[in-house]
Parts: sequence; structure tokens; C-alpha cells
Amino acid sequence: MRVLYYDCFAGISGDMNLAAMIGLGLDPEILRSELSRLGLDDAFTLEVGTASRRGIFGTQVTVTCTDQKSQPHRTLADIDALISGSTLAPEIKQTSLSIFRRLAQAEATVHGTTPDKVHFHEVGAVDAIVDIVGAAIAYHTLGVDAVWASPVELGGGFVKCAHGILPVPAPATVELLVGVPTTRGAVSVETATPTGAAIVATLSDRFTTTPSFTVTHTAYGIGHRDPELPNVLRVHLAEVDATSMRLGEARLLQCNIDDMTGEALGVALERLMEEGAMDVHFTPVIMKKGRPATTLSLLCPEKDAEHFSRLLFLHTTTNGIKQIRIEKRTLKTTLEQVPTPFGPVTMKRSWLDGAVLRSKPELEEVKAIANREGLPVTEVQRRLGQQEHQ
Repeated sequence: MRVLYYDCFAGISGDMNLAAMIGLGLDPEILRSELSRLGLDDAFTLEVGTASRRGIFGTQVTVTCTDQKSQPHRTLADIDALISGSTLAPEIKQTSLSIFRRLAQAEATVHGTTPDKVHFHEVGAVDAIVDIVGAAIAYHTLGVDAVWASPVELGGGFVKCAHGILPVPAPATVELLVGVPTTRGAVSVETATPTGAAIVATLSDRFTTTPSFTVTHTAYGIGHRDPELPNVLRVHLAEVDATSMRLGEARLLQCNIDDMTGEALGVALERLMEEGAMDVHFTPVIMKKGRPATTLSLLCPEKDAEHFSRLLFLHTTTNGIKQIRIEKRTLKTTLEQVPTPFGPVTMKRSWLDGAVLRSKPELEEVKAIANREGLPVTEVQRRLGQQEHQ
């Protein structure tokens, strides 16, 4: 099993994470190409270089907004529309939005409001959008089977932000890392930003101080500060003895609904999938007294069961939810851009025993090609499939 391990001994920020991912092998040109799908090319520049802190050499990323004065304070709906309306792969959209929704929930809790009413300040700026969407691109491009992390160092002191002077860790960072092991006070500066906290909290399957694996590659993402503690994020790619199938803990949430229309259920399904559910499906059933109803089944990571239970109560009419702890076995998957007669196309590959078991093009890209070329989607898929088997 291929594992990405975050060693957050000096915290984590969005730009340090991007730099570390490039150090692990993420091609900067692929990153730029994918980010272009957001339609924000004129709003930022992304520079990749090298730097060192306390003798530790690594990669440094600088994201610069081209017009700092006109940065809007975006809402979650604004960011949802931006990402959902892009041509990014569905997996990347879903992961990006899961990180942003976790941020919105944390901000809402801190400020006593709801996620849809939160106005992002720092994390709504273009550089934060690049950091978060870039993290999702890296996660799916590297094709890891699991993400583990160490306890996260939070730092100390005070930080100046859009709301004024706040203690470190910032309240939103504390909320984002509820249930996550952390350390504090190594230095009197902020070492874990809300963006970095949201990324590691959303992507990580497990937090451990004693990982058992064989390291195959190490990279360092260098930050832009220079406190006493080395301002670096260390990451490892590692191998864990396992089959080519990934076994993970999950929760199956189920409820029976007999008083919602099909349209309303469809809206609920879309919302639950947008929030990052692993799967949602409906099954027609007959309840007591012969009443027709629908069983809603939702699969999610075990750590997110409470979050999705709350969403089910909010977006359906159910008053009760069954929870079943299950194990889910999945194949390793990777995303790879390949040249085709239609131009570069992202192929999703499933692996078994070290070999590609099946491969298919991303549907959104197939649809775009079909529209551009005036061809049926099935014809584009057929031609791309033929090329894969040549």
C-alpha cells in the first residue's frame, strides 16, 4: 500500500503543502495546467523555486495575486460555483469542495452562524483557492492509497488577520482540528494556518506518531517565515505491506423516507455527494401498512459519520438514522494525462497486483471533446478506448 505521510513537526500551510507535493514528484506544469481549469489564470502567478531553513533544503512555492486590492470576500456558494463550474475532474472538484466545506463549518461555528452565511476573507482569496485546489490535484495525481499524518504543531502567540488580533492557534484552526492530535508552543508564531489545517484534516485517514512503513521518497516544503523552528513541512511517500486492494473503515448510514418527492430526494442526493459522501443510493421499499417508501443509503469515512448524520437530518425528513460500521475494500486508482488525437486527456486507471486493471477517460473531458468535435460521447469514448489498447 502506497502511503502519503505528513510530518507536521513545524505545522502546515497551504503553500508549504503545495511545495512538498512538487518535491514528491508533482509536475509543476501539470499543476498549472489543472489550475487553469478554474479560469483564474489572470488573477495569480505561481512560482516554484528552492530555499532552505536551518540547513534543510527543499521546494518553495509562491502564489501571488495579481490584484491584491480587488480580492473579493467570497461565500461558500461563490467558491462552490467556481469549482463546480470548472472543467476539473469530478474527484478533484469533490475533494476541493470537501476541504472548503470543512473550512466553512469551522468558521460558522466560531462566528455563531451557518456555513452558507460565512464570508471567507483570507481563505476566499485566490491564493488560498490555489492552495486548496492544488492540494486536491496533488492528492489525486500522486495516486496514494492512504494519507497518514503526525500530530500537528500549532505554535503560539498572536496573529493579525481580517478579524483583528487573534490568539494562536486561531479559533478556526482549533475548530478544524477537533479530534486531531496536536502540539503547541514550540515557537511563538502561527505554524498551522486554517488552510493547512483544513487540508490535513480532510485528507488524512489516520494520525499517528509511530508509523510503520518503508520510506521510498522524502520531500520538504519550505515556508516563507524563518522562526527558530525550521519552517518546513516534511512529507514521505512510503510503502506498507498490503495487498493491492485498500481496506478502510467506513460507516453505512441508512434511513427510510416516505414523505419526500423524487425531485426533493434527488436534490438531497446531489448535496450529500457534493459534501464528499463516498456513495449515496436509493432503494424502493414497502413499509408497514403497505406504504411505499425509499431507503436512503449513504457511505462515508468513519470519522465523518457525525457530519453526514447531521446533513441527513437537515436535508431529508427522516427522524432516525441507522449506523453500521463496515470495511470497504477498494482498488488503487491514479489519474494520468495522456496525449490523444483530441489533445491531452485525463485517464483514470485502476490497479491490481501492480498492473492496470482498467482505464477510462474522465467524463467531463469526454463531453467537452464531443461538443467541440460534434461527435457523440460514445464515439469519443470508443476512439479513446481503442487508443488505450493499442
